[in-house]
Amino acid sequence: MVPDSTRWEGIEISPRFRRSMEERIARLERDADSDETQLLWLEDKDHIRRQRKLVAVERAEALRMRLFLDKVGTRQPAPLMAQ
Repeated sequence: MVPDSTRWEGIEISPRFRRSMEERIARLERDADSDETQLLWLEDKDHIRRQRKLVAVERAEALRMRLFLDKVGTRQPAPLMAQ
C-alpha cells in the first residue's frame, strides 16, 4: 500500500536526514540482492518461501522510502555568515 503522496508535498527534511535515508535505501537494496542470491543454495521449500518474503519486504521498504524522498524537499542549510 502506497501512502497518499499529497500529504508529503511541502515538507522539507534536512540534508543529513536525506543522506541517511539514501544510505538506508542502498543497504536495503544490497541486502535484497544478497538474500536473493542465497536462494540458489536453499533446498527446503519453507526456507525458500521465507527468504523470498524477506527479499520482497526489503525491496518494498526501499521503494516506500524512495517514494517518500521523491515527494519531500530538502531544506537548504542556513548561511554561515549573516549579511
